[in-house]
Amino acid sequence: MDADTFDTQKYVELFPQLQQAYKSVFNRMNEQYDSTLIHGIDQQVLNESEPFYDDETESFYVDLPDDPYGRLTAVEAEKDRFEAVLETYVEELEAELERTFG
Repeated sequence: MDADTFDTQKYVELFPQLQQAYKSVFNRMNEQYDSTLIHGIDQQVLNESEPFYDDETESFYVDLPDDPYGRLTAVEAEKDRFEAVLETYVEELEAELERTFG
């Protein structure tokens, strides 16, 4: 995988695999954490995120929107808890992207 291929094909040829990677992580996170918080993160933060591949580090990363905590409007969560769960969620997504496309 290279950054150019991933960037140009992620929403075309790679989209079914990308969807499955996100769904797998969502399901795992939903089982391990407060489902209301996971749904909020999924619908209000990750829906505006963008997955990328970095050629230099040969790894995937998820670029989050500005002020992720400020986007969480439908769920009440302490900022520290939100940030910890979001960090784990993103790490899981990046690892799943690596397993799927790496």
